[in-house]
Amino acid sequence: MLQQHWKKIVIGIVVLVVAVLGYSFWYAKYGNQADKPVDQSTADSLLDATTTSPATEPSPSTALEGTTTTEPVGADGTWSVSPESIVGYRVKESINGFSTEANGRTNAVTGSLVISGTTASSGEFTVDMTTFKSDESRRDGQFNGRIMSVDEFPTSTFVLTQPIDFGEVPSEGGTIPATASGDLTLRGVTKPVTFEISATYRNGRIAVLGNIPVVFADFGIPNPSIATISTEDNGLLEFVLIFDRAA
Repeated sequence: MLQQHWKKIVIGIVVLVVAVLGYSFWYAKYGNQADKPVDQSTADSLLDATTTSPATEPSPSTALEGTTTTEPVGADGTWSVSPESIVGYRVKESINGFSTEANGRTNAVTGSLVISGTTASSGEFTVDMTTFKSDESRRDGQFNGRIMSVDEFPTSTFVLTQPIDFGEVPSEGGTIPATASGDLTLRGVTKPVTFEISATYRNGRIAVLGNIPVVFADFGIPNPSIATISTEDNGLLEFVLIFDRAA
């Protein structure tokens, strides 16, 4: 009798373990719906979907003739972040040993970029941290609470500390790689960062694409690991910023 009782308990434990592992495998491979990383195709699709017309000014040659024919101006001037812009986080997770990724995104970013010739001389951006969403409400709860404490730190910022030299004036539809350096503030902690970007000029707009590696401890961010879900000690802040000429 006692032996049969223990046998049932062992069988029950085995069934439970198998069920938990089976669900963990399903969720890691199929249930978790992380967005694809932002890339050049993301930037291109946002620029191609625009209805904004390129800014124009009278051509010197036609102005002398008294005509009104226009040609696109370059990228010189002040540019404002558009609401189509995307800022997100991406973190590698392990659920009971099964690898997956977690990500969340927002479009609530504001800021500006000043360009003169081949150089972006200044730039400053602010993200509303209270608006990030992922595919999982429980993840959002952890993000808003113990991880990013958005009630206490509702915004994050990035400020250029060095001009960005693109090396050439962008042509229509052209993409130029560059390096950006500035001060990144997350959860109230400010650190200098340097990272690679690419800028595309098309349809009178600019897209700036890139990602910033973030070590959680550097910014006082608690490791997101909880219960059977473990994460690495770092993640990516990924973005594609779409710019329109400031009014």
